Amino acid sequence: MDYEGFKKQVFTITTIDLNAYKERQMKRRIDALIAKNRCQSYDEYVQLIKKDADRLEEFVNYLTINVSEFYRNPDQWKILEQDILPDLINKAGKRLKVWSAACSTGDEPYSLAMVIGKMVGLSNVSIIATDIDKQVLEKAKLGLYNEKSLAGLPDEYKSKYFNKIGASYKISDEIKKCVQFKQHDLLKDAYPTDCDLIVCRNVLIYFTEEAKAEIYKKFSKSLRVGGVLFIGSTEQIIHHRDMDYETYKSFFYKKVR
Repeated sequence: MDYEGFKKQVFTITTIDLNAYKERQMKRRIDALIAKNRCQSYDEYVQLIKKDADRLEEFVNYLTINVSEFYRNPDQWKILEQDILPDLINKAGKRLKVWSAACSTGDEPYSLAMVIGKMVGLSNVSIIATDIDKQVLEKAKLGLYNEKSLAGLPDEYKSKYFNKIGASYKISDEIKKCVQFKQHDLLKDAYPTDCDLIVCRNVLIYFTEEAKAEIYKKFSKSLRVGGVLFIGSTEQIIHHRDMDYETYKSFFYKKVR
């Protein structure tokens, strides 16, 4: 079996479409995992993940690239806090509809809950947080993090919303209540509608240009007019005007029609 055949098998087993990911990066990651499991070929590895649920879970977890931390790129969070959110709250009211897409281990939606909660009160905060990977969603629901994950988070949030347990930090239940986690595939599942804010950062860099464009179009349809998409510091939306966005601030795009 060659890599093309392997991609078809993976789709049959997991419904994850590897064609949407940049091939060189993804193939390198997969080859490393196959070697780690001491398999000699794609065929052998496919047989392994078909019969061993733990190996299958490991594979899906490895495919979905999970690098996450609280308040990542603090300068951008400050723009969100000082400019974007006050404007959205002013226009849409206190109960914003917020979607954290490809949320990984929950660092991002929990950061959003703290920041928005500071402005409108936690009782008004409701965030949908989605990821393709069941395993990271379980970690997110658990809400236990290491010190490195919290390195960029302002002290006011750290002291207010975390309890230190050994070397780890557990997030408070009052923040947990603000976030609803769901499994979701950006390439094939239906998107939430009428969002005021969508946050999807440092994920689409792994997708092909075609898949990226498709996802950005779907995000645009998901936003209400005046809603904002917040993307990662290495990302930009090519032909954003064709998708009804205007650049609002660096890494923030507003839906204009």
